[in-house]
Amino acid sequence: MIELDDIDRRIVAALQAEGRLPMVDLADRVGLSPTPCQRRVKRLEEEGVIARYAALVSPQAMGLGLQALVQITLEDHSEKTVAAFEAAIRARPEVVACHAVTGDMDFIVHVFAPDLASFSEFAMKALLRMPGVKGTRSSFIMQAVKNDLAWAPAPQPSARARR
Repeated sequence: MIELDDIDRRIVAALQAEGRLPMVDLADRVGLSPTPCQRRVKRLEEEGVIARYAALVSPQAMGLGLQALVQITLEDHSEKTVAAFEAAIRARPEVVACHAVTGDMDFIVHVFAPDLASFSEFAMKALLRMPGVKGTRSSFIMQAVKNDLAWAPAPQPSARARR
């Protein structure tokens, strides 16, 4: 794991808040000149701290007014079953995230759909027919209380600053 200093953390936080920030403005915000700032950003990208850049799009603006979190239980946990299920989930555009979890369920998937009828069709004709699926339990998202997909570790004051 790469060790991040205060400037690295400020760079990451600034880019998460505004990914299209020009290098000159980013450098100014974090207290560097543009060239060293560019080198740090390149290092953060190369070392995987910054995995990629993307636009955060409003699901409602794209006609996807329904979101659900679906808990999935598999029939068994053999390598073949899990691999087949994971491949089927990756192929579905409705599924924006899938996480293997601990507890009573095996996976939780985040699904976007235009409406309840579309979700129902996905659940009945695709999800329940995926390899190894034993059962599902769906919860519909009524309101996003917090939705910070762009987050960054908070800059920590240096040891000198704490004294």
